[in-house]
Amino acid sequence: MKENTPTPHIGAKYGEIAETVIMAGDPLRAKFMAERFLENPVQFNNVRGMLGFTGTHDGKRVSVMGHGMGMPSIGIYTYELYNFYDVKTIVRVGSAGSINADLHVGDLVVAMGACTNSNYALQYEMPGTYAPIADFTLLREAAEACERMGYRYMVGNVLSSDIFYGENAHNDKWMNMGVLAVEMEAAALYMNAARAGKRALVVCTISDHILTGEVTTAEERQTSFTHMMDVAFSLV
Repeated sequence: MKENTPTPHIGAKYGEIAETVIMAGDPLRAKFMAERFLENPVQFNNVRGMLGFTGTHDGKRVSVMGHGMGMPSIGIYTYELYNFYDVKTIVRVGSAGSINADLHVGDLVVAMGACTNSNYALQYEMPGTYAPIADFTLLREAAEACERMGYRYMVGNVLSSDIFYGENAHNDKWMNMGVLAVEMEAAALYMNAARAGKRALVVCTISDHILTGEVTTAEERQTSFTHMMDVAFSLV
């Protein structure tokens, strides 16, 4: 919808953003991806410091952009990308906390589905509980890429939580239902994609283990979680 661009949150003109966008919560991680993976990247956004770049990867046009923390933030950016910039595919790469005994720091989790404690889905006035899921083709290709590249990974449900510092996280109850890890955005992304008839996938690196106390530093999260990026860019 060219007439709606630039938007209040994205300063790009229509056509400056590729049909495939790889997103990260931290805009500096988006900048890192642009410098590491893109040829001739051109910055298209700096509104609110949410950096975005478009370039080419293996001859294919692709954009990278930050989306901020939490479902309200990713909800805004991905809605505008899907509905105003005609983006077809969004792949989120980010960090997650493991609640699975076999999923350790540095491992990847490919989010097949996204449970949530958020009320994001209320806007759709569904007569029941909606189950947000990934695009299957992207999911299958990501799993195949992990196998091909030799990266440790698991595929399954994640929990998209509205709460980072929670008093009653109930992680044991989510764990008992087979949820692998906790992050904060996948459910909103998957719902926006479903409503727009577009594609989405979330690939996360385990940055900490809620059960064992394993942790990584902020700098490591920003610059060293490249395996999930390799997988994401293999989908372009």
